Amino acid sequence: MIVVGLMSGTSADGVDAAVVDIRGSGHRLKSSLLKHVGRSYSPRLRQLILQACEHGTVGQICHLNVVLGEVFAKTALLAIKHSGISPQRVALIGSHGQTIHHRPAAIYEPGIGQIRSTLQIGDPNVIAERTGVPTVSDFRARDLAVGGEGAPLAPYVHALLFAQKRATRMVVNLGGIANVTVLSGGGNLAAVRAFDTGPCNMLLDGLVAMETQGQARFDRGGRLALKGQVDKGLLRWLLAHPYVSRCPPKSTGREMFGEGYIQRVWAQAQRRHLAFSDLLATSCRFIAQVIHDSQKWTKEIPDELVFGGGGVRNTRLWSELSGVFDPIPVRCMDECGVSSQAFEAQAFAVLAYQTIHGVCANLPKVTGARHPVILGTVTPGIHGLP
Repeated sequence: MIVVGLMSGTSADGVDAAVVDIRGSGHRLKSSLLKHVGRSYSPRLRQLILQACEHGTVGQICHLNVVLGEVFAKTALLAIKHSGISPQRVALIGSHGQTIHHRPAAIYEPGIGQIRSTLQIGDPNVIAERTGVPTVSDFRARDLAVGGEGAPLAPYVHALLFAQKRATRMVVNLGGIANVTVLSGGGNLAAVRAFDTGPCNMLLDGLVAMETQGQARFDRGGRLALKGQVDKGLLRWLLAHPYVSRCPPKSTGREMFGEGYIQRVWAQAQRRHLAFSDLLATSCRFIAQVIHDSQKWTKEIPDELVFGGGGVRNTRLWSELSGVFDPIPVRCMDECGVSSQAFEAQAFAVLAYQTIHGVCANLPKVTGARHPVILGTVTPGIHGLP
């Protein structure tokens, strides 16, 4: 089956589309990336998304839901075109959507009980109508309905693509939020441990945006961070955040580490009279240290680390990660035959494939769900379901 996966992460910088050839059944799948296309949001649209995440009105979110449906559909069609494959051969689209809010911590509602919630937008009806292809969306909600956090979901696909028979691998996503997946030798899904460790590119990019008053969106290649020195006082302050010491299952996002958090980090740096390069260098060390310290929850020392996500292009962050994990070998996903840029979009193609085949693809020990569930909601295409 040819499936297109669509993903926009917590950094809200654009949509990734992956055209994927998937074969097999059950938990024994083979997936091959045929084409990856990235489409950046315009500065105006990105600002609207970030505003909606922090303090959007119902009207704004309602409007953005359809706007992003159109953007996701155009990105899918562009990827299909560049793949050289006829649109009629694409059986399915899996769209994670754009997370606007994620509230996995239970809140008691009188007369009902404990409520967990999450919201991803990017209307799947628009995607299915514009492309003509059945679309799977809303992947997190079913896991939340059975007491899980609804995230992270990529560890299931980490296990399919990266597990080895005799070695333990830690797979790390360096996205807006960083998350780790520990794969014990043998590839047993029940043994997978994974969780979000905390902010990554979201913190670094947010600080750059503050420093440049929005003129720059990120520290290209980590060049500014490379010029800085780690400030131990600020590092201790960063490591004292309550999320860092919270026991898994745990997941997080912009509602915890968004604009308000970045402003507090900025204020701390100002009080310490730090140069901006020192602030970025310290933030890189903080991200690396938290990822390293996550081993206390997994109880395993990996034989190898595999990194993916936009953070692999930050030279300072890569240096910090290599340093804290030395002498454990550190590799990029690309060295393992998987595109680090396309991986998350590819993952949602795989998850959509499992949805349409009725295969449960959440990992209860990862999300905290009471039992496995089939993820996602299916919107038929022009000719119905595959």
